[in-house]
Amino acid sequence: MRMNTGALREGDYDHYEVTAPAPLLEFLLATIPLSRTKIKATLQGRGIKVDGKTVSQFDFMLQPGMKVSVSKNKRNQKGFKSRYVRIVYEDRWLIVIEKAEGILSMAAGHSSLNVKSILDNYFRQSRQKCTAHVVHRLDRDTSGLMVYAKDMETEQILEHDWHRIVFDRRYVAVLSGEMEQDEGTISNWLKDNKAYITYSSPTDNGGKLAITHFHVLDRTTEHSLVEFRLETGRKNQIRVHSADMGHPVCGDPKYGNGDNPIKRLCLHAWLLCFIHPMTGERLEFETPIPTAFRLLFKKR
Repeated sequence: MRMNTGALREGDYDHYEVTAPAPLLEFLLATIPLSRTKIKATLQGRGIKVDGKTVSQFDFMLQPGMKVSVSKNKRNQKGFKSRYVRIVYEDRWLIVIEKAEGILSMAAGHSSLNVKSILDNYFRQSRQKCTAHVVHRLDRDTSGLMVYAKDMETEQILEHDWHRIVFDRRYVAVLSGEMEQDEGTISNWLKDNKAYITYSSPTDNGGKLAITHFHVLDRTTEHSLVEFRLETGRKNQIRVHSADMGHPVCGDPKYGNGDNPIKRLCLHAWLLCFIHPMTGERLEFETPIPTAFRLLFKKR
């Protein structure tokens, strides 16, 4: 769909005004004389801004009156690159990233590779006077979406009002065996023992109430692809609840049964939706289900 736009050249960006609602990629394809491949590369390279904020979501919904800025500088389009971290969204208050498996969310011990140190280095290189403040965590071997605050005020609001601010948070996992139910809810109490193993109880054991909703996306006789929506966010909640169902997360060394088809913990935080702590804007982010997960369910 082609839309009327007004272009204004200014500095290192070309500027366009949105006149009709449209997904960002569709708007760019109809507006700028570049191939789909180059436009996607510019998006991934963080060379697109909407109302002054860098956006890399191809399906970000534009509304009339918004200003879209497209980088003319190849240096800007290269952007940040890391094998462990992909920047999904960034503004002056916070940054949303996709974490790979095999890296800690923050430091634990001396010289451990972690997302926070990678982001702090990126902020220094891009001359931003801020550091990454941890708001929530993913286990080292869990991949997916995370948000970090850039200042203490934003961090405090996110941390203290997390359950009010986050309105949807979902994971996808490969579970061992064929799930019997298509969907359901698990509710019990979780508590750590002295060896830091989380165990569950159907009655209050002095731990914390944990509620998980699940929905089966695909299944074979060997494995099930399951989406989880967290009503509470307890330590190891999905991993313990999956084991409780008799279908532990594949590749889980602590609560699993040795089933490890792709040589990793098969747990990915694919959806994160929250209300911006400073602007009040509803932000919704999603990532594709990892290809290695999907290949286990490819019809033969």
